[in-house]
Amino acid sequence: MPNARKLIAAVTIAAAAGAAAVPALAATRTVRVDDNVFKPASLSVKRGDTVRFRWVGEAPHNVARKSGPSFRRIGNRRSGTVSRKLTRRGTYRLVCTIHPGMEMRIRVR
Repeated sequence: MPNARKLIAAVTIAAAAGAAAVPALAATRTVRVDDNVFKPASLSVKRGDTVRFRWVGEAPHNVARKSGPSFRRIGNRRSGTVSRKLTRRGTYRLVCTIHPGMEMRIRVR
């Protein structure tokens, strides 16, 4: 029986170590697309996280890439939400092409 106890202890320790090695789940962060401003204007997320853009203002806005990794443009809208999963590391500089100066930055690490 002493060997059985050692075996059970070893299996328990191995299972606990395996559970600790499971990566954290991806997160979702929300960016408000408000009247002529993104809130927040700067955001830092992990690779694989999702950014949800939520329209809350009165005017129509879009979200387009100014520079950085590839980003699928979000067309003109006045309401609703659109999500993008960011899988490439780097700094995304995003703009609303309707409103000059409406810009934001998302850093993916």
